[in-house]
Amino acid sequence: MSAPVDTVERVTENTSPAPEALADPASADLRVDGSAADAAVRDGGTTRQASPAHTAPDFTAPDHTKRNNRVIWLLLSATFVVILNETIMSVAIPTLIDDLKIDALAAQWLSTAFMLTMAVVIPITGFLLQRFSTRSIFIAAMSLFSIGTLTAALAPGFAVLVGARVIQASGTAIMLPLLMTTLMTLVPANKRGRTMGNVSIVISVAPAIGPTISGFILNYLDWRWIFLIVLPIAVVMLLIGIKFVENVTEPEKVKLDVFSVILSAFGFGGLLYGLSQTGVTDGGAGTSVVLWVSLGVGVLSLAGFIVRQLLLQRQNRALLDLRTFRSRIFTVAIVLMAISTASLFGVIIILPLYLQHVLHLDTLATGLLLLPGGIVMGVMAPFVGRLYDRFGPRVLVVPGAIIVSVVLWALTLVTDHTSPYLILAAHVGFSVGLALMFTPLFTAGLGAVTPHLYSHASAIVGTVQQVAGAAGTALLIAIFSAHTATLVAAGESVDQATAGGVSMAFLAAAIISLFAVVGSFFISKPADVIAPEGAFAH
Repeated sequence: MSAPVDTVERVTENTSPAPEALADPASADLRVDGSAADAAVRDGGTTRQASPAHTAPDFTAPDHTKRNNRVIWLLLSATFVVILNETIMSVAIPTLIDDLKIDALAAQWLSTAFMLTMAVVIPITGFLLQRFSTRSIFIAAMSLFSIGTLTAALAPGFAVLVGARVIQASGTAIMLPLLMTTLMTLVPANKRGRTMGNVSIVISVAPAIGPTISGFILNYLDWRWIFLIVLPIAVVMLLIGIKFVENVTEPEKVKLDVFSVILSAFGFGGLLYGLSQTGVTDGGAGTSVVLWVSLGVGVLSLAGFIVRQLLLQRQNRALLDLRTFRSRIFTVAIVLMAISTASLFGVIIILPLYLQHVLHLDTLATGLLLLPGGIVMGVMAPFVGRLYDRFGPRVLVVPGAIIVSVVLWALTLVTDHTSPYLILAAHVGFSVGLALMFTPLFTAGLGAVTPHLYSHASAIVGTVQQVAGAAGTALLIAIFSAHTATLVAAGESVDQATAGGVSMAFLAAAIISLFAVVGSFFISKPADVIAPEGAFAH
């Protein structure tokens, strides 16, 4: 990790920036022979250089390559397992309602509790990744996830199962920021695209294939096997990590601002809970009150949280350092990631509803129909990463955003007689578009901030993903439910009304996707500023 701001000095005036750095100086990283990334600090567009006494170890040196690759692949594998768990419950809700004798409103807490926990824990990960070592954070995260998975598999009732999901989410929330921060620390800028392609597999493919795996398990086994199959994999990842994961960052003695944690919990938690209630149609007036109160508390707390971070970051004590947004590239990437994630999670929810309630496919057929899209996204990710390293993000993100938008507009034409094969083709096309977007956006966005802000940037990415995913799901479900009810009241059949609701939901997603198309033209590759030779002591 880099030195605090009060220990840094300005780069000498004879620094010669690389030509490409002049195009976007606000997002340039300070590099010396590919090894000084961890000693750079950018503050308000001014690039500063850490003094020799505080220079961090060179984790990108050739003799560390084997160790670095091992750590990254362990983190990738473990993160895939925990992220997969986030959507694996979606298909199991009807089964759990019957088996646990609960109603749909209560069953929703199995997803809502997980999501709320993620929203509360992820903002704290910026502090955790600065304060504790890579090894201890990994062991804590995978231990929590394994304990939660075991508890869920053995849960005697609904309350224990919800508690188990909270424990699982606590571990899940830590893993993705840990992976991203470690990757940005260890991988040189010119190789990040191909490595971030593997991260895209974790982020996009794992949640996409979760319903498929769940549908397959439920078609043959009891719902507890969803957890019993994941448990040994998680435990093996934990044991391997205990043996092989090494510390690749230097912990700093930073203080935790408790008031920021409280504001964060009420802000992100209130916002996500309110959004999760948007799609609840059978709760009456009480649900409406809860929805608006939750959203109000969330928005006010979030505003207070932002103000407090702006004050604390002057002393480098912010829970989430918002100076990351001083980089235009990071800001554009975050906006595009939010739109893409909202589209992904919205489609993950809406398409199964359409396939099961309109085309009357069973859970296994639904899962299998959505599987090719997830596979395509996974296969494409590494190749997209290599193309990013060679050509930059714009040539990938622009066509990706256009493809996603075209597919969403095409899905507005679905009826109760649309062929499942057309839905399959549309979902594969949608996955291709997202595959072209995710890797370049993650790589360019995180690469555009100074190394001492990597942990904060990673936490912001994770938080935005959760909020955007919840917002996309809530918006599309709310529009779907309202329009379906309107059509039923107008006398249309249930199948026709449901198809009409799905079409209207996709219309909203298609309109939002146009903003991503426009924004895609503003993304660019972070430039490197080359420091003078000998500027750092080793």
